[in-house]
Amino acid sequence: MLAAVLFVVGVACVAGGLRGYQGALPPPAQQMNAAAAHLQDSLPAPISQAERARRAKLAVARSVPVLLRIPAIGVAVSLSTLGLNPNGTVQVPTDFAQPGWFRLGPTPGQVGSAVILGHVDSYRGPAVFFRLRALVAGDTVDVTLADGVVTHFLVTAVVMYPRAQFPSQQVYAPEGYAALQLVTCGGQFDRATGHYLSNIVVYTTLVAATPSAASTAAA
Repeated sequence: MLAAVLFVVGVACVAGGLRGYQGALPPPAQQMNAAAAHLQDSLPAPISQAERARRAKLAVARSVPVLLRIPAIGVAVSLSTLGLNPNGTVQVPTDFAQPGWFRLGPTPGQVGSAVILGHVDSYRGPAVFFRLRALVAGDTVDVTLADGVVTHFLVTAVVMYPRAQFPSQQVYAPEGYAALQLVTCGGQFDRATGHYLSNIVVYTTLVAATPSAASTAAA
């Protein structure tokens, strides 16, 4: 049932990107072209059933994410919590410097697809996910949970999608293992509407978890 709800949510909002966001500072044309070439070559690879089963064993208990770290792009920031707007669309962060976790899905490290959304820029300059498009397969993403556990993810693919072709099911639907998707705006910037025309999705998979200091001391 939850998977069906998440799929509908994805179609309603994220297929249109971070719809509530109106960026004003598109990256330079040369930078956009280079990023597009890089992203188009980074499609997700198929995963075998045996690999899904192996990854599922790494999952941790549900606990609200409180801190996100992405060393390759210098991100270390606390997380907000996002739900749904009255019209059924996914909320977007109100703070351009702070991404948000979609609370109707799994928490990072649980079996399923956890999703964190963040802005790329604002009229003031680059926002928290401005450099998200620069990530490559093999980069790491760490999420600290409220229970003290630190979940460690590995980037498997970075893909740019036109808004009309946003793969909601792939981003939000259960994967059979612990996955984390990071989403922001990207591609060309439409000055007439104040919106980017595409979305950047960073796909990651859980590779390890560090127990909380309290549980380690108790053991």
